[in-house]
Formats: sequence, structure tokens, C-alpha cells
Amino acid sequence: MPLALGVDVGGTFTDFVLIDDAGQSRVLKLPTDAADTTKTIVAGMRSLLERSRRDPEEVQHFVHGTTTALNTLLQRKGARVGLLVTDGFADVLEIGRARLPVPNNIYVDKYQPLVRREMVRPVRERLLSDGSVRVALDEDDVGAATQELLAQGAEALAVCFLHAYRNPAHERRAQEIIRERFPGVYICTSTDLWPQQREYERATLAVINAHIGDRMRRYFETLGERVRVEGVRATVFSTKSNGGVMTAEAAAERPVETLISGPAAGVIGAGYLGQLAGFSRLIAMDVGGTSADISIVDREFGYTTETRVGDFPIIVPAVEVTSIGAGGGSIAWVDEHGVLKVGPESAGSDPGPACYGRGGRRPTVTDAYVANGWIDPDRFLGGTLPLDRALALHALEELGRTLSLEAAETADAILTVASANMYAQIMPLLARAGVDPREFALCTYGGAGPTHGFMLAKEVGLSTVVVPPAPGILCAFGCLVADLRADFVRTILHRADRLAVGMLEQWYRDLEQEGREWLARQRARVEETAVVRSAQMRYLGQSFEIDVPLSGISLTDSGMRALHARFHETYQRVYRVSDVNAPVEIVNIRLQIVGRTPKPPVPTSATAGPHQRLQPERRRAMRIGGEIIQADVYTRKDLPVGAQISGPCVVEQYDTTSVIPPGFQVTVDRWGNLVARQS
Repeated sequence: MPLALGVDVGGTFTDFVLIDDAGQSRVLKLPTDAADTTKTIVAGMRSLLERSRRDPEEVQHFVHGTTTALNTLLQRKGARVGLLVTDGFADVLEIGRARLPVPNNIYVDKYQPLVRREMVRPVRERLLSDGSVRVALDEDDVGAATQELLAQGAEALAVCFLHAYRNPAHERRAQEIIRERFPGVYICTSTDLWPQQREYERATLAVINAHIGDRMRRYFETLGERVRVEGVRATVFSTKSNGGVMTAEAAAERPVETLISGPAAGVIGAGYLGQLAGFSRLIAMDVGGTSADISIVDREFGYTTETRVGDFPIIVPAVEVTSIGAGGGSIAWVDEHGVLKVGPESAGSDPGPACYGRGGRRPTVTDAYVANGWIDPDRFLGGTLPLDRALALHALEELGRTLSLEAAETADAILTVASANMYAQIMPLLARAGVDPREFALCTYGGAGPTHGFMLAKEVGLSTVVVPPAPGILCAFGCLVADLRADFVRTILHRADRLAVGMLEQWYRDLEQEGREWLARQRARVEETAVVRSAQMRYLGQSFEIDVPLSGISLTDSGMRALHARFHETYQRVYRVSDVNAPVEIVNIRLQIVGRTPKPPVPTSATAGPHQRLQPERRRAMRIGGEIIQADVYTRKDLPVGAQISGPCVVEQYDTTSVIPPGFQVTVDRWGNLVARQS
């Protein structure tokens, strides 16, 4: 049977899932080789195929997500970028939005742009806000500016001209000139990435793409060559921040679209399995080695164009995910005031937590898990990576001396602070979304998600917790169920009541044509195509707009009236106020094209197993909230469909450990999920 391979490269572990057409799967987790993640991918792929006794040629679908672009940006380890801008606007990155990062702190450190002022060159040209040319592009100026930047050490170039979103001709001609006169230089233009108004955000996007572009292009080329050497002939796909996938070649040209693709893939996987199991309203929580990523799925995924990655605004659409620096590898430390903190720094996979025995000295959340009996050190990753409890205790004792606490008390404190960090982020997130926790289930996944998720559910008031069958590799599975997906935008800045009949429809058709051409270039099997229209609108005179979905609206005369009504309804829902008599402006029109791909089957059991409580394999002492309790221990693969267990208990499996505190009743559903409800 043909095979599908999903890979998710994380900061600590790289996760693999190999699925055949019958739904049979094998999973694997390997420590990530941060120096060369493609080696880890190839090693894991080879291991899975050998264990399955399958040939590389049988892999017909290969999708992977990687943190390489994200880490390159956060660490600012990409190419040195030179930026070409319209004459008179060389300070676009320095000025930004002129906002304080912390509004009530005027002493906060100033944000440092990715491109220093000396690496910005103005070019003589000028477009007006309607796209007409006021000053023609000075082609000799483009060449001279580029020559200066390259002489100063620029390794890549970005171009962002004023009002180019209305007319990209000057940016594209500048790109042609540079490629003709300076072949081999990596260059990108802002309008080819995202032709939307707001100069600072558009310039930032182009600079980020140039900063990470050459490294990502080499990464994808290396990965493609290495998998071909192994005998895999399938097209290599990469996940995107918007929850979709694209070919590796497309990702190499637009790596900025992959920045948060890993967390997005996890949300896609959680939503897909949740729908199958009857949970359409989920709080998806992925706790990995470095962070906890939280997203709300209310029948549909939430999207945002206001993502921030480090210091940088990212305006391309992305699955809405809130990240917290509280993962299994998050390091515990004491600040200058003697207060215990957890994260955001992570021990990663090298040296990793102290219990890994690879030279780590500072205690992490994982060390606290091991010290308190939440994780059996001899069974971590199915026994393939045994942990050292003595090293964990030693690291905790060292930190505990500063806090005047014993090792076990220090472990309690670390887990309490980690939970508090998650709680402090998730509650405002739920409040902003208008979510009642009692109406949502927590789907917890990632290597540490089921270990910590039940404790957080008790704090937040979530009555139901769902643990997927293979939670530790759900992001890798999400890669395989993600569809081809691309977003397109056009800034129009037009009063809605003064648009000529048919004009708006024609603009959407133009965007749809772009989308269908993009879809054809992906060379993937598509079962059906969907087109999603939306508009970003505001009352005339406002500074910011809201997203208005246009599903079910035909843009005729009556459709334009329906468009106004939809805007007022959406505004009322967001702000609890609206003014049906005020003029409305359409700022941007947006279109998303979705190519629905075949999904790997998910095994299910039509008949339930014994509706009776099982006898545990063994019991072990576990410390929760400062109290030592005896917990039943089960092995996940031995729990049949319909099995019922209750906390306190531990469910062990290869890719994670589920720690279920007292008060939860757990049933294994027909999809193999652990469905826990508080009694």
C-alpha cells in the first residue's frame, strides 16, 4: 500500500508518523540535530521504513514542518539584508508604528530593526496612493544603491516602495535590474509577498523573507537531494502558517509563510480528530519541549493577520496561536528579586534537561516531572531514552538552596509556576474570544501536553479533556491532513456604497484566477477546490478594520446591501455597538483558495470493548500539589475501546505520559482517544 510520511521538526524533538492506506501507522521521535535538521529527518525516515519493511519508493505523500525559519529569525542568524525604499522614507523600519512595547514604561529598550539604518538605501521613484506614477523609477539609482549595499556586506536584498500595493511595476522593474546586473543575489519584493497597504508591516515582511530566504532555499534543496538519494520520489511539501501546505520549491521562495507552521499543523490535526470524535469546540494545547501553544477551534480555525514573531509583526494570514515559553524543556531560574521563574529559555535537545545526562545543569519542567514521579525515567520514549532521576534531583537541589526549599518542594514550585504561566495566557485568550470554558473540551497533545494538561484543565474549569491516540506526534499527523491553502489580498480603499456594480465581483474573480494558477503549480492530487472570500472593512474615518466573511453573499445590487448588513452584524458582535447609518469603507479584499487533499484513514472500532474498570498493571507513588498519592499505571496500547479508568492514574505510551489527577473519569472512545470528564 502507498505510504504517507509526516514530519514535524521541533526545537527539542523531531516527530515522525508513517501511515499506509489501511490506516496502520508507525511513529518515532528523535532528538533534533540543531546543526543540521535534514540529517534528523533522513535518519528518522530511514528508521521508520526499515522497521516497517517498506521501500522508499512507496512513499507517495511527504509533508514536513520545520522551525528552521522561525529559529533563524528569532536568533537573527540569517543573511545580512539591504533594503531599497522610496526616496524620503529610509526610516520606515526605525520609526515603525512609534509605539512603546510596554505602554507604561518609557525606559524600555528600543526595538532593533532587522536592517540597520546604514543598510537602507533610498531610490528615486514615487507612486501616488492611487498607483499613478509621480516620479518615474531611476534605474541607474537602483543599480548604484545595490552596488553600495553589496559593497557594505549585504547578502540579500528586499525592495519596498511607497504605494506599491496599488501598482507593483516599480518594485518588479527594480528586481529585474538587480537580477540582470547582480546575478545570484537573493532578492524579494514586498508586493510579491503580500500586496497590502501599511508600509512598515510590508517592509518588515520583505526584510524577514530576505533574511531567512537564502538559508531556507539551501535547506529545502538539501532536504530534497537527501530524500531522493534515499529513494523517495514523492514531492516534498512544507506546511504553512495558515494551516495549509505548499511544495518545498514554493516554500523556498516564500519562507516567511512557514514561520509558525508547526503550531498551525498541530491545530489542524487536533481539529480534524476532534471533528471525527464529535468535539467541534476545542481548546487545542500543544506542550512541546520549548513552548506551550494554545489555539481555539470553534467549529472553524481562528485566523489572524496580527501575528507577532519576536519583535516583528507578520501580516500574512496565520492560524491564531498563542505561544507561552513553558514547555518540557523550559528552564527554571530565580530572578534578581528572588522570584522563581520558568522559561522562556529552553534546554532544547542538547544538552537538554538535567535528567537527560547530556551535561545540562539547570532544572527544567521535565526534571520536575521525573522528580515527582509523573514520568517513569526508565520508560521515557518507550525506554529508548532512559532518564536519570538522580541528576534531576541534584539540579533541583541546587536551585532549591536559593529558595530554601527541598528538591521535591522545588519541583512542586516549578510545576505550579509553569501552570500559572499557562493559566495567565489562556484566560485572557478565552475572554477575548468570548469563550465559556464549560462549553469547550481541552485537546492536549505534544510530548508534555497530556502530562500537564489535566492540571491546567482543573485550574481553568474545563470539564472535558481529550487526549488523541498519538498526542506526541500530532503535529506530524496534522501535516498529513492539511490541505493545499493559499491567501491573496488586494487593497482597494473604497467606500462600499460608491462601488460600481460588478467591480467588486471582478476583483474577486481576478484573485480567484491567481489562486487557481497557484494551485495548479503545486502538482498535488486535489479532490475538490473551495474558495473563501472575505473583506476587511471599517466605518469611514477609522484607523483599523475588521474581517467580514462573505460566504453566501452574491455581489450584485442586493448583494451589496447584504454586504453592508454583514459588516454591521460583525461589528456589533465584536464591539457590542454599530451604526447602520454611517458610511462603510472596504480597505482590503481577501481570498483563500483551498485544494482539499486525500486524507489518510484513521482506524476506528465499531464495537466497544468491556465497559468495566480495568486492573492496573502496577502502582507508583506520585507527588501532586505537595501531596504524595498512589497512582494506578496503565499502558495505552492495552486499553481497549470502551475501557474506563479513573484518576489518580498514569497512562504511559511511547510518545508521552498522561497524568490524570483525582476527580477525572476516563473512557477510551471508538477512535482511540482518551476522553476524560471531571466528576
